[in-house]
Amino acid sequence: METKSNIRTLGRSGIDVSALGFGCWAIGGEWQDASGQPLGWGRVDDEETVRAVRRALDLGVTFFDTADTYGAGHSERVLGRALGKRRDDVVLATKWGNVFDEDTRTLTGSDDSPEYARRALTASLERLGTDHVDLYQLHLSDADLGRAAQLRDQCEEFVREGLIRAYAWSTDDPARAAVFAEGEHCAAVQHSANVLQDAPEMFALCEELGLASINRSPLAMGLLTGKQATGRALEAGDIRNTPPAWMQGFKQGDGADEDWVARVDALREILTSDGRTPAQGALAWLWARSPRTIPIPGFRSVTQAEQNAGAIAKGPLTAGQLVEIDRVLGR
Repeated sequence: METKSNIRTLGRSGIDVSALGFGCWAIGGEWQDASGQPLGWGRVDDEETVRAVRRALDLGVTFFDTADTYGAGHSERVLGRALGKRRDDVVLATKWGNVFDEDTRTLTGSDDSPEYARRALTASLERLGTDHVDLYQLHLSDADLGRAAQLRDQCEEFVREGLIRAYAWSTDDPARAAVFAEGEHCAAVQHSANVLQDAPEMFALCEELGLASINRSPLAMGLLTGKQATGRALEAGDIRNTPPAWMQGFKQGDGADEDWVARVDALREILTSDGRTPAQGALAWLWARSPRTIPIPGFRSVTQAEQNAGAIAKGPLTAGQLVEIDRVLGR
């Protein structure tokens, strides 16, 4: 495992990536479920997205993580356009398993069949404008274990065909991640982790099995930027305004939960050490937590891209700071 502060190896794949990846959920723009509930982060400016992706590349970010369903295909399309001729300079990850209508930008269901995996991959390659995906990830966090074994074998076939280089499962269940890890070309698990929500079992599994730990929600849906306020509703079309059951830290139509904001405030002094922003400190915690972590914060602007990428130069927190954070949070 490569542990230079700015480079990490994607598990046992031998693929090197920047220690920081960029998550591409937010840049998909607005989309919804069949009942009309928002699943995106509000409106986006595609031209600003293109500028932000290219700025991230210039600042040394080489790992971009999207999914076919983000913006119902739109995130893949705009990311592919932004990368353009620089596609081979990056490691590109996407996901499959959800079914959606691209025209109405609506999530319509899910499909865990191997046949659908192939159709989904073919469609993602077209939207991304590439002939291969570097990391292909199952996006159904609670898929049946027997079916998951079939999908793992299907991913091995994709590797043999040169359509993907490696694969992973996006799940918070270590037992499920272990099923995918039985495959030779499984390189990672994508799971939720941040300084407010540690994931000790998953970090231990990644260490044991030689997997990369790709961290979604590294900024706790924006809470760890230090800019979220209690009692302030977010814009229409932002999933955090009507948070689903799995999303913690936000209240229905009322912005950030005061208890979560208080925890962020309690950590502010440690996270902002050495001139970091709170978000940069949150990313630094993940790098200190395990040499296998690759956090993937979201972004919608050049400014956010620059701030996130700025964390790389400052590196991880110290072991002493990790202990102090656990003390403050009562862990």
